[in-house]
Amino acid sequence: MLQGTPILVLKEGTERERGKSATTNNIAAARAVADTVRTTLGPRGMDKMLVDGMGDITITNDGVTILKEIDVEHPAAKMLVEVAKTQDQQCGDGTTTAVVLSGELLKRAESLLDQNVHPTVITRGFQLGVAEAKRLLEQEIGIPVKKGDDTVLVDCATTAMGSKGVMGSREQLAKIAVQAVQRIAEERGDRTVCDVDQIKVEKRHGGTISDTELIEGILLDKERGHPRMPGEVTGAKIALLNSALEIKKTEIESKINIKNPTQVQSFLDEEDRTFRRMVDAVKAVGANVVVCQKGIDDVVLHYLAKEGIYAVKQVKESDLQKLARATGGKIVTGIKELTAADLGSATKVDERKVGEDKMTFVTGCSNPRSVSILVRGGTEHVTQEVERSLHDALKVVGSVIEDGVVAPGGGATEMELAVKLRKWAGSVGGREQLAVEAFAQSLEAVPWALAENGGFDSINVLIDLRSSHDGPSANKNMGLNFADGKATDMWKLHVIEPVRVKRQALSSAVEVATMVLRIDDVIASKKSSPTPPGGGPGGHEH
Repeated sequence: MLQGTPILVLKEGTERERGKSATTNNIAAARAVADTVRTTLGPRGMDKMLVDGMGDITITNDGVTILKEIDVEHPAAKMLVEVAKTQDQQCGDGTTTAVVLSGELLKRAESLLDQNVHPTVITRGFQLGVAEAKRLLEQEIGIPVKKGDDTVLVDCATTAMGSKGVMGSREQLAKIAVQAVQRIAEERGDRTVCDVDQIKVEKRHGGTISDTELIEGILLDKERGHPRMPGEVTGAKIALLNSALEIKKTEIESKINIKNPTQVQSFLDEEDRTFRRMVDAVKAVGANVVVCQKGIDDVVLHYLAKEGIYAVKQVKESDLQKLARATGGKIVTGIKELTAADLGSATKVDERKVGEDKMTFVTGCSNPRSVSILVRGGTEHVTQEVERSLHDALKVVGSVIEDGVVAPGGGATEMELAVKLRKWAGSVGGREQLAVEAFAQSLEAVPWALAENGGFDSINVLIDLRSSHDGPSANKNMGLNFADGKATDMWKLHVIEPVRVKRQALSSAVEVATMVLRIDDVIASKKSSPTPPGGGPGGHEH
């Protein structure tokens, strides 16, 4: 019998945390991440300066950017980073809200665990709470938006950019975002689809944020291939090629045996004729602009310039696809397959100098289904933050056009949900009721953090908001006014957010809280240490 002899199942050196200590440790790590971004929430949120290993600086208060840049070690903390990434992909906005909610849910759960409420009961209560919250969002809080209601779209874009460092120009940027998304919105059956990736954002420092402009076409970060080509082509007929206009090298190693000097000349002449035929093929279909994904030989560029054809080489595949959508052209693999029907059209293609670089502008497309935004700003850090702000605004406008439902911002939606869920919790019964109440309380973390970051007394703000959402004169749109710290109707202040942002933030927060709470054992293999000097087990570590 092996009585009294310990049986080693796990490898020696494996670290293991079990039971309560594992849960407590995970909750502490997740909350630490939430506390990092908490101060960036809202229009008065502070910025973070992030310095990477190379010494590059990023200044932002965009939750997902901060969490992507931070080097997170703890596995539970990494889950919160994933929450922010998912929120960013789905909605573009609300990343900080989702992370703060996750942290708050875990904080409330911890106090329930101390009261010996089982983790499974807590997670079930959270699931019930989020299901009811989503129902309230859809049926009671959400406000439908009529198609083509530009003012609401601009308000949503302005709200999304409210917390970013572009306060002075946000109205102009909001209008650009709305126009851009409306250009690329497509009707598919009975629903509208907005693929925001069809909007190309190019940033160049120099000028000011107010110089940012929407281009009804595509902007290529490339100059023309030859200085003798025309700098501007009007009535452009554009050939889009994804193969090289040069003679391909053979796959296998090959040699050419030349016995006399005339053969050298005939070889060169044949090469020249091949290049000439390529240019003739372009000219024959009536193209006066060539955009090529791969390289173009210098001789071909010379002949194209002689024919007055504008050519751009080494263009990214994504840019070529956007050009096809904007100009109505088709991307062709080989020059021999090119026909007049494949050509895209634009009013003008020209080369302009932006900042220190030359760029190609393809403008005046009749019905562009892909457009560009040229972002300007005093420094590189400014243009990066403007680009991040625009990303949020574009995503938010897209989700409002797709879903057609919005909700009040400024903590109004969270407060309304908290008040309604607290009343509803009584009907749940059992220990789950405690978890639903904890969920309702967690939602108040958003207005609390907004008040804290705005420099107001959080307790007074919370009491003020609670009374305005409950009682005889209750108004679901009452949120925090950052001008005076009082509860004000957010609809009148034009602080509006898409319901999708709220719904996704609630779902992600509950999912990650559930996952963290269900972990009761953390088993980590120690990283293998490098072989000590002297090699093998005989070596000594210093």
